[in-house]
Amino acid sequence: MFSQYYWKCPTCGNPLSLKYSVSGEISGSKNLWMRYRRFIPFEPEKYRGEGLTPLVAEEVGSHTLLFKLEYLNPGGSFKDRGTALAIYYGFKMRFKRSVVDTSGNTGISVTLYSKLYGLDPLIVMPREAPEGKKKAIRRLGGTIIEVEGRVGASTAVQNYTSEPGTYYVAHLWNPLYIIGHATIAYEVYEDAGVPDYVFVPVGSGGLLLGVVYGFEKLRELGLTNKVPRVVAVQGYSAQPVYMAMYGESLPGEPSTLADGVMVLNPPRITEIVSAIKRTGGDVVLVGNSEITRAHETLWKWGFTVEPTSAIVYAAYEKISSKIPEKSRILLILTGSGLKTL
Repeated sequence: MFSQYYWKCPTCGNPLSLKYSVSGEISGSKNLWMRYRRFIPFEPEKYRGEGLTPLVAEEVGSHTLLFKLEYLNPGGSFKDRGTALAIYYGFKMRFKRSVVDTSGNTGISVTLYSKLYGLDPLIVMPREAPEGKKKAIRRLGGTIIEVEGRVGASTAVQNYTSEPGTYYVAHLWNPLYIIGHATIAYEVYEDAGVPDYVFVPVGSGGLLLGVVYGFEKLRELGLTNKVPRVVAVQGYSAQPVYMAMYGESLPGEPSTLADGVMVLNPPRITEIVSAIKRTGGDVVLVGNSEITRAHETLWKWGFTVEPTSAIVYAAYEKISSKIPEKSRILLILTGSGLKTL
């Protein structure tokens, strides 16, 4: 497990996956990694309270909405679940520095866990990223290199990955993020069973793939006989999943408020489309006016999320009339809005 590191296949250049045995035993521990030890390939040595986030139910019309409060993780986003595994892996591989490209949340998460394990974090991010996220990274001890745009960050990071002792976290590619995010499904299953639908914001797609992997693993182990329909949510300004599903783009207003899902070329696009189709799901696109309205509603309800998180509720509002009555719908609220004020 800790013998050699590739962030993508050295032969074909495709994303990698991990194969390991899963028993399905759940312990009563309040430590995420001890609780789901039989579901993950290894257990990190240090724990900062990531995971085991609240699940809050709200009755809206004829539906029960289940809000998963991922913005309450230590670094303020769901990314901590994957990063805790990924950085521990880098630590065990004896890397001295971590490098990642990000729109913000992954940078905070990578900095937090890198410092925890003694790695020196270098974060490459867009100049226009929220100042609150930059301040958090610097306060945690990370070094930031600012470039033009999210695509620019993905390109520029390659200038720093080949230096000796450097661990390119590659969160868009790293399968440990998918495995970490799968713990959301295990928690929801324990707290409320399996919902009928799950709305997921999609940038790189790691969260969607993790949630689907988790529910499918529960079914494989005989703990449930169903997997929820997955609704992938993107903005009109970056809609690669919609284009891959339907072969064309859909015109609409800009969605620049949702900076966290502005990923134009997710490396696991084929896997994402396959997961959506397997679950009988779909893709919903939203624009800035819909995001703003949903964001305001969530704050009024006491969910202090960032605009990117609000796209799941915006999408729900958009298609709620098409969802059967009495459906139970999981909405994953991914990132804290306190970093974007």
